Amino acid sequence: MRNERLRKIILAGLFAAIIYIGISVFRIPIPAMVGKPFIHFGNSLVALAVIFLGFSYGTIAGAIGLGLFDILNGYADTAYFTILEVIAIALLMTGAMKLLKNYHGQYWIVIIAATAGIGKIGTSYLVSIGEAMIKGVSFNVAIVQAFLSLPATMINSISTIVIVSLLYVPIKKLMTRFNR
Repeated sequence: MRNERLRKIILAGLFAAIIYIGISVFRIPIPAMVGKPFIHFGNSLVALAVIFLGFSYGTIAGAIGLGLFDILNGYADTAYFTILEVIAIALLMTGAMKLLKNYHGQYWIVIIAATAGIGKIGTSYLVSIGEAMIKGVSFNVAIVQAFLSLPATMINSISTIVIVSLLYVPIKKLMTRFNR
């Protein structure tokens, strides 16, 4: 029991570091009406952390990795939104994994990754509305601006489905070796 907890803490720290690096090194900024979005691998790596570490440790890894990036790269004022998004996505993914607990067919990972990707579109839309309203924009205008700011999120969501689906099997093999 104690070794299992220590193993998960170590893996959560490793995932947090990989998430931070994944968003720091591989990012492509794109213009948007609200915020400063960019294409990155952070969401994919958070999804993998939740898949392999479960809700608690996966959420902690994602919140640390993405939250630390935000704090250190000029997004500190909205880091709490990022952490709330990580929690929401982890909850959605965990729910989907519980619903599919008896199904581990060939499309299982695609369904879980799609849950993360679609969830990210929803949470990003809500966050963009919140950010716009904090800046003093009316609710109706915020809704339109948030909608017009979704292209980066959609690209990130599609890449999440692809990257998670591609990396699941190799990471599962690594995790099996680590668990021995």
